[in-house]
Amino acid sequence: MKKKLIFTFVLAALSSGPVDAMDKNFDIVARLTQGPGNVTITSTGRIVMSQHQFYEPQISVVELRPDRVTVPFPNAEMNDRARPRSVSLDSVLGLRSDDGVVWLLDNGMRSSVTPKLVAWDTTSNRLSRVIYLPPPIAPKDAFANDFTIDGRHKKIFIADPAGGQNAALIVVDIETGAARRVLEGHQSVVPENVDLVIDGHPVQLKDANGRLSRPHIGVNPITEDLENEWVYFGPMHGLSLYRVAAADLANEELDANALASRVERYSTKPVCDGVSIDKDNNIYLGDLSENAIGVIKPDRSYQQIAKSDQLAWVDSFSFGPGGKLYAVVNQLHRSATLNGGERLSKAPYLLVEVKAFAAGLTGR
Repeated sequence: MKKKLIFTFVLAALSSGPVDAMDKNFDIVARLTQGPGNVTITSTGRIVMSQHQFYEPQISVVELRPDRVTVPFPNAEMNDRARPRSVSLDSVLGLRSDDGVVWLLDNGMRSSVTPKLVAWDTTSNRLSRVIYLPPPIAPKDAFANDFTIDGRHKKIFIADPAGGQNAALIVVDIETGAARRVLEGHQSVVPENVDLVIDGHPVQLKDANGRLSRPHIGVNPITEDLENEWVYFGPMHGLSLYRVAAADLANEELDANALASRVERYSTKPVCDGVSIDKDNNIYLGDLSENAIGVIKPDRSYQQIAKSDQLAWVDSFSFGPGGKLYAVVNQLHRSATLNGGERLSKAPYLLVEVKAFAAGLTGR
C-alpha cells in the first residue's frame, strides 16, 4: 500500500516580507451570506456568481448588484428547481462571460440530470444556447466543473475530474454543439497521491457507513492564455500544472496517443481549485493548504502574493473591466461534504479583489 503524502508546499520563490504585508494584496469587495462557487464578470461590470452546491442553495446562480444585494441570475424562473421548466438550472459551478454572453456549466449532480452548458445573452436578456453533455461525453460519475472559452478555435474546454482515474477534458464545438472526451486517464488529469490538509485538518469525506476517506480529485483548474495558444490545466490534488496547444486540443484528427504526446508539464503548483491568467501569462490560483493566493510567473516559478486566515479556500478567479481580478472565498473545507459530515463553515463568505500583476481578459 502506497504511503500517502501530506501536502506541504515549499515556497522557494517567496519574498521574505511579513505575512501581514501580503494582506494588502487583496481587498474585500463583498461579504456574502451564501457560499459562492465560481465568479465571472461581464464587459459591463456585472458580477455573476454560482452558489456552491455543497451548501444546498435554493438559487444556483446569482448576480451581485452594486448595492451588494444578490438576485437570481438570469432570473428566478430558471433557478426554480421545485418547478422545472424546459431549461432549469440544477447545479451550476463553472461560469464564464464572453462577448456579452454568460455561459453556465450545470453539472446536474443534485438531481442526477444530464449536464449542460447554458448560454445567456445579457445584451438581449434571453436564452441563447443550450448544449447537453450526455454519456459517454459526461459519464455517470462526471463532475463537469470548470471551463475556458476559446473564441479563436470556437471551442469550450471543460475540466471533468469524474471519479479520479477516468478524469478527462471535454471539448465542445461552440458552433455545432458536438463534444468529445479527450485525455481520459492521462497523467495530466488524474489525481496524484496527495492529501489536502488545511489548518492541520485533512479534507475528508464520510460515506453512508460512517467511514472517512481523503478525496483525491482530478483535473479541475483550467485556463487559457489571451492569445488562445495554450490551455493550462492539472489535477486539483496534484503538484503539477500541464499545458497543451489549444490548436491540438481542438484538432479532431489527432488520435488519443498523438494528443497525449503533445501535453507537457509546465510547472509546479500547490493543491488548488480555480485559476486565471493575465496578459503577461501570470497564472493566479488559490493555494488551498496555505490560505493564500499564489502566482505561477512566466518563468514558471511560483510566488505567494496574498496570505490570510480570511482566504479560507479561494475557489475561483475572474478578471473584470479595468484589469481588476476578482476571486471568491467559500470555506469549502468546512462544509459538511468535505469535513467528514460536520459543517463548520460560517458566513460571511467573501468576494475579494486581488492586486494582479497585469490586466487580463474580462470574464476569464
